[in-house]
Amino acid sequence: MRKIGLSTLAPLVCFLTAPKPAFAQDALGLANGYINHKTKNFDVQLVRDSQTLASLRPSGNQFDFLPFDYLPRRARNGQYHWGDLTLRYREANSDSDRWTDANTVLARKPVRSNAATADTLSAANLAATFSSTLPLNITREWIDVNGDLGLRVTLTNTGRTALEIGSLGFPSEFNSIFTGRSPEQTQQKCSLADPYIGMHAGYIQVVPVRGTGTVLLVTPLGDTPFEAWRNLAESSYQDTGYGSQTFEGFYEWQVLTEAWATKEWASADPWNAPSSRVLQPNQSLTVGLRFSLAPSVRDINHTLRSLGLPVAVSNPGYILAANTPSTLLLHPPANQTLVSVSASPPSSLSITPSSDRSNTYTLTPSSAHHGRARLTVLYSGNHTQTIHYHLTQQSFPSTISALGNFLTTSQLFNVTADPFNRSPSIISYDFSARKPITQDNRVWIAGLSDEAGAGSYLAAVMKQAFLPSEREVSILEEFIHNVLWGGLQNTDFSVKKSLFYYQPSTLAGYAYEKGVDWSGWMSWNRTQASKTDRAYNYVHVAAAYWAMYRVGRGYPALLKKKGWEWYLDQAAGTVLRALKSDVGHSGDGLMGETVFGEILRDLQREGKAEKAREVEGVMRGRARRWDGMAVPFGSEMAWDSTGQEGVWFWSRYFGYTATATKALNTVLGYTPTVPHWGWNGNARRYWDNVYGGKLRRIERQIHHYGSALNALVLLSAFRNDPTDLHLLRVGYGGMMAPLSNINKEGFASASFHSWPDTLQWDAYSGDYGPGFVGLALGSSTYLVDDPEMGGLVAYGGDLRAGGVVTVQTRDAFRRRVFVAPLRLLITIDAGIISEFSYSASNATVALTLAQLEGGPTAASTVVWLEVTAGNSTFTMTTPGLTQARQGWQVPLSSGPVTVAIKKA
Repeated sequence: MRKIGLSTLAPLVCFLTAPKPAFAQDALGLANGYINHKTKNFDVQLVRDSQTLASLRPSGNQFDFLPFDYLPRRARNGQYHWGDLTLRYREANSDSDRWTDANTVLARKPVRSNAATADTLSAANLAATFSSTLPLNITREWIDVNGDLGLRVTLTNTGRTALEIGSLGFPSEFNSIFTGRSPEQTQQKCSLADPYIGMHAGYIQVVPVRGTGTVLLVTPLGDTPFEAWRNLAESSYQDTGYGSQTFEGFYEWQVLTEAWATKEWASADPWNAPSSRVLQPNQSLTVGLRFSLAPSVRDINHTLRSLGLPVAVSNPGYILAANTPSTLLLHPPANQTLVSVSASPPSSLSITPSSDRSNTYTLTPSSAHHGRARLTVLYSGNHTQTIHYHLTQQSFPSTISALGNFLTTSQLFNVTADPFNRSPSIISYDFSARKPITQDNRVWIAGLSDEAGAGSYLAAVMKQAFLPSEREVSILEEFIHNVLWGGLQNTDFSVKKSLFYYQPSTLAGYAYEKGVDWSGWMSWNRTQASKTDRAYNYVHVAAAYWAMYRVGRGYPALLKKKGWEWYLDQAAGTVLRALKSDVGHSGDGLMGETVFGEILRDLQREGKAEKAREVEGVMRGRARRWDGMAVPFGSEMAWDSTGQEGVWFWSRYFGYTATATKALNTVLGYTPTVPHWGWNGNARRYWDNVYGGKLRRIERQIHHYGSALNALVLLSAFRNDPTDLHLLRVGYGGMMAPLSNINKEGFASASFHSWPDTLQWDAYSGDYGPGFVGLALGSSTYLVDDPEMGGLVAYGGDLRAGGVVTVQTRDAFRRRVFVAPLRLLITIDAGIISEFSYSASNATVALTLAQLEGGPTAASTVVWLEVTAGNSTFTMTTPGLTQARQGWQVPLSSGPVTVAIKKA
């Protein structure tokens, strides 16, 4: 739910209206000025008194990766900056589980400068600014590392007994503060940081919000593993709003984590094995980080290799299905060799070295394991890399089938006496309590609207468009005709915000849960819940109708109440009503609105020209408006990753190339690709657990719905330019993300909690559904030429090489294939594409079509061919086929059939 309440807005409002003091509290010593340094690659400013990093700009550039303009508001005790240090220690071999905390930020005092050495820019002894007397001497140096900036810290045991260092962290600070900034200022000034928590191969990437320009990389200096990414607790002040939707907050690179893992994180399963280090008297430990620049997001891996870091590339990504092989290519650091590769748990992945390519492995997940798995790679320099996977215990189609079954059994709400008229429906679910959510003070969660309430029915019905089940379709027809149409949706096509509401005075016989705080803005009364002014809600309803239209077209016997035409007309009517001026945010890009494009295509295919022109006209007006805006990505929030999908789709559709490119670049700015299933393809989201999760907090969410929806942008852009493999790797990772949210019972969580004290899926189903829309609309098998991986490879399929390349499809739905060398996208509307072959010598494709295993039988399927770039055209050459709905109709009643496609 992205409706902003007054409590959320308070920091922003106060900041905009309050006088701006020169220094809120000058614990850093800003009044005493700065120390300026230059390296080949950076212009650097340090605060003179604290010697913390104040400004970091590429040499000769005005863009700052740090919030230097907000530094006067971040000069208080307790606020973290680069150069600060946190640690925990105790006597070695102690029986006590008590650790002593030490920190440079709680009671700041000026540090004592040390004499500079040959490579040192500034150096200091930190004793004065630690919060307690330490049995350690700690020095910090800012150094020049071949033109880059380095941060080096040395800890020396000055006591008489051995010390165990159980925690050691480098707090990080970047300009990710949106508080008080206009969208244009955010786009110009701010950056977004994401980690790869990969031990000695780990790094932080910092990308400007606009997605263009140089990228900052923070990498290990010496023996400095990236063991964990810990959220930093800071007090929230109104002038910046720390820990709010305008300012997520900061994290720290943790080198050692044993002291946290045995206490605050004891109930969590850490990404990496926790460790500590023992310092004998007079023994020292030196750790550090290096700040470098990559020319662009597409150059990150190349830059990492040039810095001497190992790099991993996995095809098709880091979310894998049981018994489905994947390929892992490892690039060891320069002058090092690969020693070993092992899996944890040991039985989760079988690891087979390639017989013809060095440092290449085939990984095959076990059907006995579901969930996280970790590969540990050891290199000859005694450096370790960890690569993080998520495995499903079944094939992807079977995983989707389990989801459909869970949604239509455990999440089926069928209480005829319900006063809110929600029965029968697919309602939100609390997996920890093992029951549907029929009440929540965020009323939309129990009221079937907003993303967090509509998410479950949306996933259930969208699943039918691609993997239909007769039983599930029957249940969803009852929902649509008894709850959705004429209930949640009025007969003028307007969509209410919630069926559930809080108003005891009108429901004297209904027992609202005691102990729940019903006093906040989120507990709408009936009038508030019945408002129809939120455009985002309309997308879910339109998608539901469209999915049932597709069911009726491919499997007409499954629909008992209305035929396919009624559902398509309902979808079109909902789209047009959503974009009227009395509906809020109708002018913004809407998450999931790629389905609006699907509705338009089907209107055109079905010959509904007048309705299609009406939809197209409304969309053209929105696209024209976006083309005149500097930042066209509107939202309910100060910054968001939801508008880009719609802006991309319609700007490209109507030929507004510059605006489409702007949308694409922005998606690249907040969607990383790293060897970690949680961050790979994970479009940035951090506040929606407040509005839809059981654990309500601001944090970087792992695979919330933004991953798959933003992947639609990236995959569409890749099909336009199949040479840009970065788009495919990021996009495919994001598209597969919703598969990780589904547990082995079929329950789908809204997102995974990334804070290291939790590291588990949220218990609420919440707003999972829009992400499933992205999976459904983006799932495909890709045949691409990838020189790094050795030539033609398949993403989402098993490839057999030869004169003719054959690919068995393994993606979630097996309804689309993209043959990148031909720029050819092939889509069907029923059954499956079981395999296809490609002949490069004569530019032909053979497509094998079959029935959906274990599902209903289709009499025929329609095949659509789309050339995504260039002027080529293709045709079906198999005799006896007829044209239908701008495609070719292929009979399926006699069993699998292979059809031929070639250039016209």
